[in-house]
Amino acid sequence: MSVTFRQFAFRNVIRNRRVYAAFFLSSVASVMVFFIYSMLMFHPKLENEFLQEIAFQGMVIAEVILVLFMLFFLLYSMRAFLEARLTEFGLLLQLGMEKRKLNKLILFETMIIGMAAIIVGILFGYAFAKFFFMIVREILQIDSLPLYFSWKPFALTISIFTSLFVIISFISVMFIKDVHLVSLLRGYWRNEQLSKFSVWRGLLGMLLLLAAYIMASQIQKQYLVIFTILTPPFAVLGTYWFFTDSVPFLLSRLRAHKKWYWKKYHIISLAKISAIMRENARMFFITCMVSTLAFLAVGTLSSMSTFTHQYHQLNPLGLVYSSKYGNPYEREHISGLINELEEKGLSYHLNKFDIKRQTSSYTKRSVKIMKQSDINRLAIVFGYPVVNLRPGEAMFLPYSLDSINELKTKKVNTVLEENNVSLSIDKVYPKVLFSPTELGTNVIIVNDIDFHMIIDPIQGAETRQSTTHIFVFYVPQWTETKDIGTDLDVMVSNAYMANQQNQLPFYFENPGLDYSFFRSTFALLLFIGLLASTVFFLASGSFIYFKLYTGLEEDKKQFDTLRRMGVTHKELRKIVDSQLITQFFLPWGLAMLHSTFAFMALQVFWKGIADLSIIKETIIVLAGITAIQICYFYLIRWRYLAHIRA
Repeated sequence: MSVTFRQFAFRNVIRNRRVYAAFFLSSVASVMVFFIYSMLMFHPKLENEFLQEIAFQGMVIAEVILVLFMLFFLLYSMRAFLEARLTEFGLLLQLGMEKRKLNKLILFETMIIGMAAIIVGILFGYAFAKFFFMIVREILQIDSLPLYFSWKPFALTISIFTSLFVIISFISVMFIKDVHLVSLLRGYWRNEQLSKFSVWRGLLGMLLLLAAYIMASQIQKQYLVIFTILTPPFAVLGTYWFFTDSVPFLLSRLRAHKKWYWKKYHIISLAKISAIMRENARMFFITCMVSTLAFLAVGTLSSMSTFTHQYHQLNPLGLVYSSKYGNPYEREHISGLINELEEKGLSYHLNKFDIKRQTSSYTKRSVKIMKQSDINRLAIVFGYPVVNLRPGEAMFLPYSLDSINELKTKKVNTVLEENNVSLSIDKVYPKVLFSPTELGTNVIIVNDIDFHMIIDPIQGAETRQSTTHIFVFYVPQWTETKDIGTDLDVMVSNAYMANQQNQLPFYFENPGLDYSFFRSTFALLLFIGLLASTVFFLASGSFIYFKLYTGLEEDKKQFDTLRRMGVTHKELRKIVDSQLITQFFLPWGLAMLHSTFAFMALQVFWKGIADLSIIKETIIVLAGITAIQICYFYLIRWRYLAHIRA
């Protein structure tokens, strides 16, 4: 008897394979991505060589998010399937099946699909693991990342997803246990009543979205924290009311235009769209928010990768060693850096800069002074313009690309108060030589004569506190310096962690090492985010697929009636297009709009910390997602029309 019952459950799954297809494929994709994450997490090569904990933690966080999302996704999917099969369950109960047996049937069906998805997902994951390892190897610049076999990734994936499907199986039974037999026989599509909409909630939903968009487009750097607190709740609540109330309200206003409403097949299309939107408002809301999360994940991580590409432009120097006056380790450290560079066979140019601090009478704040001969030696190495200042003249030294434009029109007449040196500043050096972390943001270049007139230290400080030596190693192959000065970098990092950086008599910065860290971390996070976003993207499309195919029989009856009434195939396609376009592109379009304004705020963030533009990357991400969505739409449209005509 048990074998026959299991066969019955298996045949139910096979018979409903068209409905279960998107659910199965999304589950397979989720299992595959989770398994690949697990293979990377447990890889012995990564454990031994990859020291960037944030990337490892990124995989762990991504797996947790993926599991939570799959729990929600499976719960929603199973509810949609069971609601579409209420009539079938009603017939089984009427024929004498006990509720207990029906619950067992649902459990078997869910576990059949779940175990099949786990097996197929793991097989595909292991088959493509080598390909993904090659990508990660290039990202992390590891010598080798071979394919390996361990029971840990298999055990983790099987246990997690088996538990998920078991939990969903038991929860799914709750959807039908209290439903009366008569309600089951009526079926989901005829039983659900069209919900009413509220005009004031509809208007409020649009106002909340408008307010969120205005805040995102007008945000400034100093208000970023307020933006991150207020905008998401506005957007989420506005989106929910938009689908539950704003869209029905707008459709009701559209029906008021009788001339358009009664034209050709518009009345049929609009009536069907109105019913779809009211029945599936919550599903469209979920689809929109999931799509928004996928878009934002890809866009945000892409912007991080853009930061690494422009890192050298923002940090043009190779190695920078800043030494306080009287630093006893200066000669030892500089000699050590030279030896390390020569051992690696890296060519370099070494320049020493003297920097003095004075108080500006214009701002009453400290300003750093550099002499033009020092700047010119570095400018010649880079092939940049040399500085030619007369005594009494000075020039701003920019700290970012934006600061060049800001300082171009600025004119300042000031006096260095401690030594009574008068300066007129009306120029800015046209190139970025030092990053803000290396020198700060208030630096000027003066004539050598004026520089040597600065004898007395800044008020309230001794000579050693007012004078700094900076040693700059210009290394053409700067990305190869990631292993240079690691002991100095550790000392500086430990001092910052202990908040004792002022006690160190020196500061060291290696852009090659920082770049290696940023590049590996951001690229790996982008890789992780792309895999997770692929699952989210497939799931958001699957939500729509579920609703289309669970109501396919009802739609076939309606379209058969329309054909008998004289509706042509061309008109039928237009009716189908109007329905599918609304279901596919309304939540997706709103998600794109959400993402676009979110990227505006992200642009403000990057401008504030790195003088970085992500407009190009944002356009590429949105255009790529648009192309994928259009292809997905035409694929579903093709299959849907084929089933309608059958």
